Amino acid sequence: MNQSPLIPPLWSPSVEFFRSSRMYDFVEWLKAEKRLEFANYDALYAWSVVAPSDFWESVFLFFEIVYAGNYSRVTDIPDSGMIGTKWFEGIRVNYAEHIFRNQTPSHPAIIFQSENSPLVEISWDELTLKVASMADFLRKSGVVPGDRVAAFLPNVPEAIIAFLATNALGAIWSSCSPDFGTASVIDRFFQIEPKILFAADGYRYNGKSHDRMLAVEELVEALPSVEKLIFLPYLNQNSAPENISDSVLWSATFSGNPPPLSFHRIPFNDPLWILYSSGTTGKPKAITHSVGGCLLEHVKALGLHQNVKPGDRFFWYSTTGWMMWNYSVAAMLTGGTVVIYDGSAGYPDLNVLWDFAGKAKVNHFGAGAAFYIACMKAGLDLRDSVAAQYLESMGSTGSPLPPEAFEWIYRAIKQNLWLISLSGGTDVCSGFVGGSPNLPVYSGEIQCRMLGANVLALDESGKPVIGELGEMVIVSPMPSMPIFFWNDPGNERYFNSYFDMYPGLWRHGDWIKITERGTVIIYGRSDATLNRGGVRIGTSEVYRAVESIPEVKDCMVICIEKEGGEFFMPLFVVLENGVELTDSLKSQINQALRTQFSPRHVPDAIFQTHEIPYTISGKKMETPVKKILMGTPLPQVASKDAMKNPDSLDYFVQFANTYKNR
Repeated sequence: MNQSPLIPPLWSPSVEFFRSSRMYDFVEWLKAEKRLEFANYDALYAWSVVAPSDFWESVFLFFEIVYAGNYSRVTDIPDSGMIGTKWFEGIRVNYAEHIFRNQTPSHPAIIFQSENSPLVEISWDELTLKVASMADFLRKSGVVPGDRVAAFLPNVPEAIIAFLATNALGAIWSSCSPDFGTASVIDRFFQIEPKILFAADGYRYNGKSHDRMLAVEELVEALPSVEKLIFLPYLNQNSAPENISDSVLWSATFSGNPPPLSFHRIPFNDPLWILYSSGTTGKPKAITHSVGGCLLEHVKALGLHQNVKPGDRFFWYSTTGWMMWNYSVAAMLTGGTVVIYDGSAGYPDLNVLWDFAGKAKVNHFGAGAAFYIACMKAGLDLRDSVAAQYLESMGSTGSPLPPEAFEWIYRAIKQNLWLISLSGGTDVCSGFVGGSPNLPVYSGEIQCRMLGANVLALDESGKPVIGELGEMVIVSPMPSMPIFFWNDPGNERYFNSYFDMYPGLWRHGDWIKITERGTVIIYGRSDATLNRGGVRIGTSEVYRAVESIPEVKDCMVICIEKEGGEFFMPLFVVLENGVELTDSLKSQINQALRTQFSPRHVPDAIFQTHEIPYTISGKKMETPVKKILMGTPLPQVASKDAMKNPDSLDYFVQFANTYKNR
C-alpha cells in the first residue's frame, strides 16, 4: 500500500466543504468559547487525547446535551484501570429525548424499503405518535427503568419505534436479527432475561421468504423471563402466535390518542442497550453500553466525523443484529433522516441498493467493504446513476477496504465524493479511526484517528511506532466503552477480552500502521497474523492481491504454527463458476502476491473450496479456521448459529483430518 507523500490524494475537501461542516463549527466554537485555536486536525486530535476531560466536556456543551442534575467532574478513572470509569456522575439523560428534539415537518424521520415493499416515508409527527403509543403500552405492561426489552425483528421501522419507546421509559434495549439461528438468539437473550420480546413471523431475503414462527415459539419457551410477546406479522399479515399465551399483535398495542411522549432520564452511566460479540467461540459476550456514553460518542462520531447535518439522509446497509444498526439510528441525534433497507444487497442484482439510494436521495451511503468489492468485480459503473447525484459521503467498514476499491469508487461512482473508511466495533458501538471533513483521502488509508480515541500502534516490545506495523491499543477510556458485560462477575470476561496482554491498555486485536501523515492502515486481525520468517503480515494484503485476479471470487489465508518454529501457510480460494484451480492459475496467484507485495506473501499451498466461513455480520472467520486446522474440535471453535454459512466449516474439518495424516 503506497503511502508516499508524493502520491496525490484521491479527494481533498474544498474550503467551502469544510466550512459547511459541523467539524468547522466545533473548531470555531472552541475558539470563541474556550479560546483554543488549532492549526490543523493533527493539533485538534492531539488536544483531544492529551486533555480528554476538556475535550469531552466541550463535545457535551457544543451539542447542547440536555440533562438533569449536576456533575463536578467529567471523568473518574479507577486506579485499577479503564474498567469502571465513570463519566459526568450526578446527571441524568435520555438518548431518545435527543432524537425527538430534532422533530420537524421539513423532512421525514425514516425512509424505508424492502424486497417486498416499496419506498415509504415516515414523518416526525407519525413517528412521535407511534413511539408515544408504544411507550404507553410498554408502561402499562409493567416496563420500568432497568428492565430489558428484546427484539427479534428485521430491519424495519417497527424496530426503531420499539427501541425509541423502550428508551423513552429508561429501559434497556437488545436486538437480534431473525436470520440468526434460534440457539444463537437464545444464547444471547437468556443471559439478559428480557421482560418483553418483540418478534416477527419471518423475513425476506434474496427473493425468498423465511418463516420464523417456530423460532418465535422456541424463543418464548426458552426465555421464562418474558412476560409478554409483541408480535409483528411481517411476512403474512394474517399470521398470529396461536400457541403463545401472553402475546399481542403489534397493531393492537396502538391507541389513537396516547399520552404525550415523555422521556425518563436515567443516570449518565446506566445501561442504554446490550450488544453481543460474534459468539463464534463460546457464549456471546453481552456488551453493555451506557446511555450517556453512547449519546456523547454518537453526536461526536455522526456529527463531527460523518458530518450528518439536519435534513441529511443517512443510510448504512445493516441488520438489527449488527452495531451499525444502532450507529445508523444515531444519525437522528444530529437531525438526520435514517434510511433503512431490509433484504439482500445482491437481489435481484447489485444495483438494488444504488437504485434505492437514488429514490431515497441518500446523502451518506454506507456498507461493508465486501459489498464495494463485489460491485467493483461486477464492473458496475454508477457515474450517471441517480444515486451519484445526491451522494456527499460514502462509508465502508467491516473489513479493510483495499486501494483498488478506493480507486474504483472514485472512478466508477463519483470523483467529488468524501470516502470514509471506518473501523471500530461492537465493543464501543462506534469507530476508533475514521474520517474528517478537513482531511484528504488517500488510496487504501483511513483518514485519521477519531477525536478522543487515543490510538497507538505497538511493536513487539510494546513500544509505540509510526510507519510500522503494530498492535492496535487504546490507552485512555472512551465514554462508549462497555460499562460491563452482563452477568460477568468481577469483570473477568471483560478484562480477558481487552486487557490481558498490555496492563492498563485496551488491545483491540487489529494490526495497524499509523503513517507519518497521520492516516491509518488496518492489516487485519492480529490474532490471525501471518508470520513468515519472523515478519508479520496482515491478511488484508494477501486478500488484496489474490482477489484482484478475475477468476478468484473469495479467499482466506491461514498461518499454522508447527513444532520446531516452522510455519505452514495455506491459501483457500473460492473461484468463479466454471473455473478450476489449475497449476497455471496457482502460478498466477503466486506471481500476483510476489510482485504486488513480497515472496513472503506467497502461500505454501493453494486449495479450492466452495465457501469461505463468515460470521453473521460478514467477517471472515480466520481465527476459528486456524484453530480447526491446528486440531481443535469444531464445537470448541465456533457456534454455527453465529455464522452466515455454517456448513462452510465442514470442508476445513475434513482438511484438518487430511492434513494431520499427511
